[in-house]
Amino acid sequence: MAEKTFSRRNLDFTLFEVLQVSELIRHDYFKAHDTETFGFTLDMASDIARQIMAPAFTESDRKQPELENGQVKVHSSIHEFIKTFSEAGLMSAPFSEEWGGIQLPKVIAAAAEFIMGSAHNSMVMYTDLTKGAANLIYTFGNPEQKAAFLPKMLSGEWMGTMCLTEVQAGSSLSDVATAASPQADGTYLIKGQKIFISAGDQDVTDNIVHLVLARIDGAPKGTKGISLFIVPKKRINSAGTLEPNDVDSIGIYHKMGQKATPAMHLEFGGKNDCVGYLLGEINRGLPQMFLMMNAARLGVGMGGIHIASAAYYAALQYAQERPQGRRLNEKQALVEPVCIIQHPDVRRMLFLQKAIVEGGLSLILQCYQYLDLEKVHADQPEVKQHYNQLLELLTPVAKTYGAEMGFVAVNQGLQVLGGYGYTEDFPLEQLARDVRIMSLYEGTTGIQAQALLGRQVVGNQGKSLVKWFEEVAKTVHEAENSASLSTYWNDLMSAMRNFQEVTNQQFKNAAHGDMEVLLADANLYMEAFGILNVAWQWLQHGIAAEKGLGNAEIQGEERIFYQSKIETLRFFFHYELPRVQGLFHRLMDTTRLTIFDADAEVLI
Repeated sequence: MAEKTFSRRNLDFTLFEVLQVSELIRHDYFKAHDTETFGFTLDMASDIARQIMAPAFTESDRKQPELENGQVKVHSSIHEFIKTFSEAGLMSAPFSEEWGGIQLPKVIAAAAEFIMGSAHNSMVMYTDLTKGAANLIYTFGNPEQKAAFLPKMLSGEWMGTMCLTEVQAGSSLSDVATAASPQADGTYLIKGQKIFISAGDQDVTDNIVHLVLARIDGAPKGTKGISLFIVPKKRINSAGTLEPNDVDSIGIYHKMGQKATPAMHLEFGGKNDCVGYLLGEINRGLPQMFLMMNAARLGVGMGGIHIASAAYYAALQYAQERPQGRRLNEKQALVEPVCIIQHPDVRRMLFLQKAIVEGGLSLILQCYQYLDLEKVHADQPEVKQHYNQLLELLTPVAKTYGAEMGFVAVNQGLQVLGGYGYTEDFPLEQLARDVRIMSLYEGTTGIQAQALLGRQVVGNQGKSLVKWFEEVAKTVHEAENSASLSTYWNDLMSAMRNFQEVTNQQFKNAAHGDMEVLLADANLYMEAFGILNVAWQWLQHGIAAEKGLGNAEIQGEERIFYQSKIETLRFFFHYELPRVQGLFHRLMDTTRLTIFDADAEVLI
């Protein structure tokens, strides 16, 4: 790995100067915290990342998990990471004090994950999935289930997973066939197979708690007949000890990247002895699982960004150290070569990486902040709904921008290194393999785009979008006080007006009732919306940076930091924001080229 994989100064700037997360401590739920405890959490994450995660990044990729006699064995560094992470209290930190947590804001926990993920993106999969599974049990479990599973999971003694996908039911979860048969004691016998289960088996912990989507005997077909079950790898018997629960690892997928995290093919009930415990309500499994899926989607978007962060700093270090060629206006052979960071095209690629990483991180952290604001306004239904609607709208956008543009950023980093970037001697090769999965995890980009346009925009009559416009308008109103930002807030407002026209056209398409016409170019709508959101973030960064530069006492590296923010804002608005016009043009075009017609098939 490079000497650094993230910028703590940028992270602090985003949290405390842009998002102003310290305001959360004014609410009773977070009153035990202050900026010092937030900083201490980030310091711990940095120490774990530097001491345990980064040193194992390459070796754990080369020595990937192996399935031996039905048991997966993972790299020794995974053992050390999970133990240290849990003992530091980071597993339980976001949970309530009742369950041993410290009620840490999720935005701070996410920032810690960003730090650690930039050092080793596979390791955080184990802990993130466990926290997600524990949160689902915390939210929907009965007292007995909480007592049985939460203490072990939040202490890191047991891990957790989510088990959705089947051979015949990938993104189409309505086709889930795993069966759940009721037993006299209120439990269920589970029978079926699940595939692509990340961290689905390992030799780190005594037990793994799987959350499994299954269909109770006689349940309705489709998504309305799916229930959610807690299915541990080992169950607690009458003697209070663990015994096998007929959950078997029958295959391990050999992946392109993220090799330190096994992707498993699991069989439940091969011997007709797999016991599951209903979590929540019968036939409400999919809506319940969406709580974990949406959290995972934010985590996947973050994954794309923290991998891109590692790639950016590797490329930046290389560009600062690698002499090659002369300035374009200086071609004399006697002139010494310059470091490639002086070449305009290299600078363009580095600016693009920086703009994606810092802007994308800001968007994702803002989504986590909405989760915290939902929590503290639980007794104010209208306020809570406001943040919930913004979160529901922006979750697929944050996931997609982080995943897709994270890949773009890593690719630009590899390009900066040239041929060296394609070799195993530098980290870009592995980062490029690792980041590629992010646009596939938790629903492909096409699925996210259809959810955005079909469900979050058209499906709720644009109500969430109106709230989003209002949020952006607040930022623009604040930016109006700055003469140097006038060009940029005007450009954003102009693009927003065009986006409104495009959205109105989508409502007209929806009025005809043809979903294929409406959603045929949903991915382009998503791409444009993602760019607008990150432009919004950069305008917020510009406002905060202007405040910093307005302080005459700020000099040296701090002043350069704020100036870098302004320059990157300018880059985004001059290079990235103009791309939306081409997307808008296509979205207003009524020519349909991608809708299947059996009588005129030309893809041959």
